[in-house]
Amino acid sequence: MTESTQTPKQIVEVLDQYIVGQSEAKKAVAVALRNRYRRMQLTKAMQDEISPKNLLMIGPTGVGKTEIARRLAKIVNAPFVKVEATKFTEVGYVGGDVESMVRDLVENAIQLEREDEYKNVHVDAEKQANNQLVKLLVPAKKKENRQNDMQNLMSMFTQMQNGKMPSANDDSNQEEVTDDIREKRMSTAEKLRAGLLENDEVEIEMDDPSQQLSGQNSMLNQMGIDLNDTLSGLMPKKKIKRTVPVSEARQILLRQASEELINKADLYHNAIVRAENTGIIFIDEIDKIAPGKSQNSGEVSREGVQRDILPIVEGSQVNTKYGPVNTDHVLFIGSGAFADSKPSDLIPELQGRFPIRVELNDLTKDDFVRILTEPTNSLTKQYIAMIGTDNIKVTFTIEAINKIAEIATDVNHNTDNIGARRLHTILEKLLEDILFEGPDMQMGEITITEKYVDNKVGKLAQNKDLSRYIL
Repeated sequence: MTESTQTPKQIVEVLDQYIVGQSEAKKAVAVALRNRYRRMQLTKAMQDEISPKNLLMIGPTGVGKTEIARRLAKIVNAPFVKVEATKFTEVGYVGGDVESMVRDLVENAIQLEREDEYKNVHVDAEKQANNQLVKLLVPAKKKENRQNDMQNLMSMFTQMQNGKMPSANDDSNQEEVTDDIREKRMSTAEKLRAGLLENDEVEIEMDDPSQQLSGQNSMLNQMGIDLNDTLSGLMPKKKIKRTVPVSEARQILLRQASEELINKADLYHNAIVRAENTGIIFIDEIDKIAPGKSQNSGEVSREGVQRDILPIVEGSQVNTKYGPVNTDHVLFIGSGAFADSKPSDLIPELQGRFPIRVELNDLTKDDFVRILTEPTNSLTKQYIAMIGTDNIKVTFTIEAINKIAEIATDVNHNTDNIGARRLHTILEKLLEDILFEGPDMQMGEITITEKYVDNKVGKLAQNKDLSRYIL
């Protein structure tokens, strides 16, 4: 398990590369993250006493709430799950089980831990993959299987009696390697190392990916029960054959070899520890489960959900198929617009579990200008790069960018405020002709000016009826 050693200032500097403004929110999450590291440096007795200070982000849609949390998890390579509070319902009603968010977090932690383990066994796995590639490129004659079906069956029963997983004794993988085959394989291995066979095609046998998806039962998964592992142990794994280039075959074989080399027990244990100590659960739309103005006694999907979420946030043990997970030290970040309700409409116990409140500001015209120009891979850079694939060079003048920002501000003000997402709508409408005709133009240079923006989008924005439907 790795824990970030970055200071709050360094975390904010990275967030600034992708998210404009919202300095208060960035500062709060950076401090919360640094506190995770501080806690891990203390004695075990002190660690158990310190609980994470969960955050509640308040602000309209499209101002960066989700993006801050998502980028935060990437910075520290921490298990991260985003859930919608509205998809859960009270226990006993049809809908999602609140404990499923913890199980999703563990799955995410396992993926992160698996990638780390793959790096540790990469050298041995690559050696195995290359040896397997040589055998596939220069196949030898298979030895005949001299055991009959009855002998195989008896062998499997003997294995079961000895407490082992039954498997048929298959001699089909044993080869008769002649001197000629051996020489050819040595020559092929040299060519592989030199990278001369990367585009050659080879037939490989791999596990059927569709088999992993079949038979999944969402109800059982919500209860922490997974029948797939049990059934896969009883049933032979279905294999499929694919003909792929050597470069792709190496990656498939490398993954298979890595999976065989890693210790699954250690992997699951480390993933659970990682989820418990560095996991982040982002609960979006938390304002939608606050009763607000509608006070009905049968508010199943609101106060009931709050009561179900409460023990998870307070700290409880959740059973997963990999083992029990304790949520005492998981960081929870709540998020909501709170347009029709207030944080105080949440039940007091849940309010108390989100002690740090951060309000995110509405985006101004200047913010939109910065969003279009400053971040790494900003929106304008994305469109310039995409249109550039058609050999067309697009340039935005600063006046055009100011005009786009002005239109976005006006439309957000006059219709619904959807924050920075309004820029996606406007840019798509602005560049639709270029995106449509680009492949047929072969090459050229186009400059987007203020006048072009005004002609394409400005007139739409001025017409309130049209802007409601188009922008």
